[in-house]
Amino acid sequence: MSDAAQPTAAEVRAAAEAIKTALDRHLAAVERRSGDDDPAVFEAFNQLAAAAEVYDELLYDRYDEVTPFEIPGADETLPPYAGPEEPHAISVLIRRDYTVAEPERLLAQAERVEAAEDFEDLAGLDEDAAGTVPGALGLLFGEFEPDEIASRHKEFGLEEGDSTLWVTAADEAPEAGEWLEAPFEHFDPQAVVCRFDVSAVFDDEDDEHDDTDPDAEDDDLEFVDDEDLDGADDEHDDEHDGEADGAGVRGAGR
Repeated sequence: MSDAAQPTAAEVRAAAEAIKTALDRHLAAVERRSGDDDPAVFEAFNQLAAAAEVYDELLYDRYDEVTPFEIPGADETLPPYAGPEEPHAISVLIRRDYTVAEPERLLAQAERVEAAEDFEDLAGLDEDAAGTVPGALGLLFGEFEPDEIASRHKEFGLEEGDSTLWVTAADEAPEAGEWLEAPFEHFDPQAVVCRFDVSAVFDDEDDEHDDTDPDAEDDDLEFVDDEDLDGADDEHDDEHDGEADGAGVRGAGR
């Protein structure tokens, strides 16, 4: 970094003062907290994390020095759940990242789809779509379900990256076609019931702290049948005390 681009000593000092102020606000919010999910504490935490990050960057840029502490970023946590206690609808938001590791394999698979399908059934694609990577992706994702591509990604010349799945709750389902033009525009973080992330970062952490038995097998999941569901409903009606079962349950899975 050039000297002209370096922060000034005054900027570093101001960042340090900002941390002190953020610490005071965070402590005050904790002392006044109204519960485990107090939004004031959450907001103060985010402000402290942001101030610490700015100070750390400026300190390093100016003096080539680092801080002895690390505060998780605000993006690593979810705000307190503020959705309906008994949601009548949910939305599932999914993002999967891939790297086009083998373009030739991708193009070859697209050519097979192109040869097997009539272009009249592949709306919006040019006749030479299989000859380009964007066109090949359009062909394959138009022909196969995303879950199938995820399970067969190597066959399509793709390499998996990070992925995440968020479940959000709502009082009622939106009208048909209501959000198709902007599917993520009205996303509300406080309506997230749970989230599950997959990343190579987690694999590295698990390798360092893996104390599980490698020979252990996962138990098979048993799904509820109609008779069990009817019985559960009766028991729930008898024992329900006004609190929503599972409301506000949140987590980050791997």
